[in-house]
Amino acid sequence: MKWLVTLVCLCSLSAQAAWNNPYPRGWVHENTLFSAFSAAPKTLDPVKSYSSNEMVFLGNIVEPPLQYHYLKRPYQLEPLILTNMPTVHYDAASNISEYTLHLRDDVAYSPHAAFGGKKRLVTATDLAYAIARMSDRRNGSPILDMMLPLIVGMDAQVKALSALPKTDAWRDYRGLQPSGVEVVDERTLIIRLHGVYPPFMYWLAMPFFAPIPWEVDQYYAQAGMKEKNQSWGWQPVGSGAYYLSENNPNRRMVLQRNPHFHHDAYPTQATADMAPELLKDAGKTLPFIDRVVFALEKEAVPYWGKFLQGYYDASGVSSEVFDQAIVLDSSGALSLTPEMTAKGMRLLSSVAASSSYMGFNMRDAIVGQAGGDKAKWLRQAISIAVDYEEDVAIFHNGRGVVAQGVIPPGIAGASSDCNPTTHVGKAGQCVRRPMSDAKALLLKAGYPDGIDPATGKALVLYYDTVSTGADDKALLDWMRKQFAKLGIQLVIRSSDYNRFQEKMMAGNAQIFTWGWNADYPDAENFLFLLASSNAKVDKGGENASNYANPKFDELYEKIARLEDSEERRDLIEQAVAIVREDAPWVWGFHPQNVSLFHGWVGNVYPNLMANNTLKYRKLDVSAREQAQDGWNQPVLWPFVLLLLLGVGIGFGVWKSHKIARAV
Repeated sequence: MKWLVTLVCLCSLSAQAAWNNPYPRGWVHENTLFSAFSAAPKTLDPVKSYSSNEMVFLGNIVEPPLQYHYLKRPYQLEPLILTNMPTVHYDAASNISEYTLHLRDDVAYSPHAAFGGKKRLVTATDLAYAIARMSDRRNGSPILDMMLPLIVGMDAQVKALSALPKTDAWRDYRGLQPSGVEVVDERTLIIRLHGVYPPFMYWLAMPFFAPIPWEVDQYYAQAGMKEKNQSWGWQPVGSGAYYLSENNPNRRMVLQRNPHFHHDAYPTQATADMAPELLKDAGKTLPFIDRVVFALEKEAVPYWGKFLQGYYDASGVSSEVFDQAIVLDSSGALSLTPEMTAKGMRLLSSVAASSSYMGFNMRDAIVGQAGGDKAKWLRQAISIAVDYEEDVAIFHNGRGVVAQGVIPPGIAGASSDCNPTTHVGKAGQCVRRPMSDAKALLLKAGYPDGIDPATGKALVLYYDTVSTGADDKALLDWMRKQFAKLGIQLVIRSSDYNRFQEKMMAGNAQIFTWGWNADYPDAENFLFLLASSNAKVDKGGENASNYANPKFDELYEKIARLEDSEERRDLIEQAVAIVREDAPWVWGFHPQNVSLFHGWVGNVYPNLMANNTLKYRKLDVSAREQAQDGWNQPVLWPFVLLLLLGVGIGFGVWKSHKIARAV
């Protein structure tokens, strides 16, 4: 009868609540937020990291001097590890701006072996150490060339560090910061800049300027540490609300509450039109959540399925499940379907301060600037042909605004008119130019009907993209058709994100799609993507197209140095006009972010600038458990059927055996 006992046990186990929960039961019952990631971070080194998929982790681990107020709009900076906002003094005689930073005395790093079991406070030396690391080209900071003309003495220090012998031994950066970075005492740091550069305050809210403890840097430089994944890129150390307790990019990443986290409180003020419940935790100590688990989910549909079961606390809305979750009314407004509303979900939607664009490698012989006007006309023709209105409608369920330039809506300086290269204004709308205009430009470029005169065949162009799975096939087929409208053959070259980044750094992509999320709410943060001083290949910066136009560069430098004014806005318009004409990008679209949160997740509000929002989240674990139990009731009838069948067979065997014995 062992088999009968087994069936009974199976029935008993299957009857337990949430029997298919994919997490350890201890985590499920604890104050743990469950999320996911689709691409492994390339690096979590604060001086190098610059991708949004990395900021999800790093932004909650390290703390720069400033942060964005969670609930105020327009976005407002506030002190994070400082006692007050930096004071700024400009000396016209020397043309030097002096930023004075006063550190709090209660900010400590999360525990680490390098500290020998002691609580290690953040000091001004650590802030200077971070800037010194940035100054060393061997550390590969993508913003180094942006900071070179700004921070006093940075250029000289970069040259001095580059002249030192190359070695794997630890380089102690204490005292090796640029001359314009002065440690007054362990609570006070002064940073001096050439001239006036208002956006520098925004940079002080980014991980590049987060403090670096020299002991950890020395610890990671020991022999054998990299082989054990003990490095800044793998195991960052900071003073944030969380530390990285598990880094397994092939399975999961886990953030744990920092036991040494300084006092921090939920905001007590918000913009007037915000929902009152967003302030119900005003003044309470942060963080609210003890652990955040990110599981690897490469495909959107399995992620969505687990979200509906209650095993993920939040989810984006992919095209595959859009109709299941969202209702789009005639005005384009989004709301939840009755099914989602019945589950107590909440919808958050906002046009992102970001751009998704197709870029041309301007160093390329065919599409780049070496090709002169003919290459420019080719780029313009392609810019008309690639119909991003159709792309947004088909692949993004209408969730996006087709771009008319480099600056997204909501950022001061965003264009209110149509891009004359690709669109015309009709009845207050921007309408894409007809294909006849694109073909006329293609003829001027020397490719009649897309024929390459050098071969007598269709012009062949190469498109590098990040391949994430079968879901991409339809989009890539659509992209081929856009070029085919011009008679151009598009060859797709897919790779994973890390390999794609390597291609971009080497300048080995001809055409590519990439995106940019605003670092800070200012037009300069988008215009710098096209400044030659920020070129990807030569400078390691974020000008992925390697675009260079002296007139644009001149305008950009003026814009970067000015406060908001009529003069600055006029210069922005001039700069945008130049890049519209040069077409280093097919401008693409500005996506609309759509996220769903279960009702048990509190204090949810979209903040497109902040990287450290996890500390504000709050959970009702009991409500989640009840929902999981209700939504994941086991299907028992197969077991019952087997049990009854087994009992019937068993009874028949027993009866036959009894009759045989009687005979």
